[in-house]
Amino acid sequence: MADIVRRADVVWRGDLLQGTGTFDVGSGALTSQAVSWPARTEGPGGKTSPEELLAASHASCYAMAFSHTLAEAGHPPEELRVSASVTFEPLPAGGFKVGSSSLSVEGVVPGLDQAGFADLAAQGEAGCPISNAIRGNVDISVEATLAG
Repeated sequence: MADIVRRADVVWRGDLLQGTGTFDVGSGALTSQAVSWPARTEGPGGKTSPEELLAASHASCYAMAFSHTLAEAGHPPEELRVSASVTFEPLPAGGFKVGSSSLSVEGVVPGLDQAGFADLAAQGEAGCPISNAIRGNVDISVEATLAG
């Protein structure tokens, strides 16, 4: 398979604290989405942030990777509900970083017990391309719960 390239474009106007920007993604799925420093650090106010977009990317990527892991193990899921919480943290010497991404998954998977679900959840995280991109720089955790 050839490399797949995805694209996003941003227009930023002004300085960091007072400026604002908008971004579009190449697929057209997101257009003219507003971003700003206050939306990152104070409250969204109807705008998104790079960290929120990373959380969405990580959650959706993990859901796909985990569903594949489950199916390969003979337990295709009926449903997976995944949440990702990403932290934006100050660095001691100044600046900021994404410190952690906490994944939480609840799944309906017939024929699988909680221990098996948790084991496969960890395997799914290891196969997630977004996890593989951020691992080593961002702490990643997975909390897995098998639904009744």
